[in-house]
Amino acid sequence: MTEKLNKVAQITVYFWILKILATTLGETSGDLLSMTWNLGYVTSLMITMCFFLFVLLMQLRTLKFHPVLYWSVIVGTTSVGTEISDLMDRTLGLGYLKGSLILFFCLSMTLAVWYHREKDLEVYPIYENRKEMFFWIAVLFSNSLGTAFGDFLSDNLGLSFAGGALVCAGVIALIVLLHYFSRINQIVLFWIAFIFTRPFGATFGDLLTKPYAKGGLNLGTLHASTVTICLLSIVLFFAHLNKCND
Repeated sequence: MTEKLNKVAQITVYFWILKILATTLGETSGDLLSMTWNLGYVTSLMITMCFFLFVLLMQLRTLKFHPVLYWSVIVGTTSVGTEISDLMDRTLGLGYLKGSLILFFCLSMTLAVWYHREKDLEVYPIYENRKEMFFWIAVLFSNSLGTAFGDFLSDNLGLSFAGGALVCAGVIALIVLLHYFSRINQIVLFWIAFIFTRPFGATFGDLLTKPYAKGGLNLGTLHASTVTICLLSIVLFFAHLNKCND
């Protein structure tokens, strides 16, 4: 009988660094398509959705964990999440608050059905395709929610991009403390951290790309995306090297 192999990344410090970089890349690349290249939110959503579905299909068909493929799917969910959030706010006119509430409901329902079917919400290891599908649907909704919530902090609450990033960083720091010094369920803490790393990455992406007048560093979406891809590749290399040395 063939032994089943794990298909997802282990939750380490490298995981969270890569998650933040992937969410930043999703924000900058999504804005590159819709704003810099002026393709519009609907067209940009179609492009990013095609990329996401392509890498997701490859991920589901593989029999073991492939770091580049796995993180390509994560980037795909963040890019799609950026377009979904902007589409809900600017094209459908729902606003970031209503969009966040809708996406929070979708995420909650996904986790509820996942728990009902699988009796757990474990995110590592994952062997079965059905459980992996629940994982990726939850990731997609959480990254879309994170984008909308990050924009809610900066736009609706009037925080600067740096201020929004600091708020999310504070929540993440609190979760780290609870992880080490409390008995709160670790799966609950994981999903909270997973959600809040998205708005942190989104606001950090905005900080890199937006003009000085709006509190950004004015790097532009193309340059910011290029820098983020390089950083993502470097961290992924060191994560793989560290695993090989263990």
